[in-house]
Amino acid sequence: MTATETAPNTERATLDKAASENFPVAPFFLPREWRDDLMAVYGFARLVDDIGDGDLAPGGADAELLGVPAAEAGDRLLLLDAFEADLRRVFDATPRHPLLRRLQPVVRRRALTPEPFLGLIAANRQDQLVTRYETYDDLLAYCELSANPVGRLVLAVTGTQTPERTRLSDAICTALQIVEHLQDVAEDLGRDRIYLPAEDMRRFHVTETDLSAKTAGASARALIAYEAQRARDLLNEGSPLVGSVHGRLKLLLAGFVAGGRAAIHAIAAAEYDVLPGPPKPGKVQLLREAGVILRGEG
Repeated sequence: MTATETAPNTERATLDKAASENFPVAPFFLPREWRDDLMAVYGFARLVDDIGDGDLAPGGADAELLGVPAAEAGDRLLLLDAFEADLRRVFDATPRHPLLRRLQPVVRRRALTPEPFLGLIAANRQDQLVTRYETYDDLLAYCELSANPVGRLVLAVTGTQTPERTRLSDAICTALQIVEHLQDVAEDLGRDRIYLPAEDMRRFHVTETDLSAKTAGASARALIAYEAQRARDLLNEGSPLVGSVHGRLKLLLAGFVAGGRAAIHAIAAAEYDVLPGPPKPGKVQLLREAGVILRGEG
């Protein structure tokens, strides 16, 4: 079967992953045109992450679609380069990959620029080259590439982007990225990646060996609690974004902030022991947090 024949299955397999994401990608209550456009953006973001994490579907269909020979399909940097080249075709030609062909009319309709998409590719390229972060500022610079572009794209697709909303969105997205890193300490270590700043690990006397344990000791829990508070502070900083918009977009953004707060609550409820697996918030906690945000109480 050729790449052209398998393209619809490849596209569907990537988009179907939206159902398992931590936060709703394009919930039912949004206008249909927003949902369709956000799903196209999601398809791009999910595929670039799958390339960076080595999680592409077996068989090499994505590599073939991007023009990468089967013998080199395991080279993530080469795949990211090919994906970037295909992204650039979105803006001036016809892309090869079906997910980028799906994205092209959205880019034109919403006047999207290449920068946020290039940022997400750069973040995944960085993941191949940098596996440890010395300082919190280093981690924030990574989040500027890996997380903040997503919020900026949501604002652009919904036609609500302003400099102040972008600043608030960046705070929320960085917080959500940090929360995800805290939930996935064990999984990331399995990929030889640590997103806890090395300077903080030294401050709390936590070693990489401590992070490979089945359960966290007191020092590791204190470190996770410290980083969770940083994420909580960023969510609080960005939460005025919710009150700056109206209607169904307000519900969507409230859901993002509530999801982050509920995840931090779940981490705290696990006494900051994230090593056995990611603490996940329940629906009741999520709805409670959303209600607080929408009432303007937090």
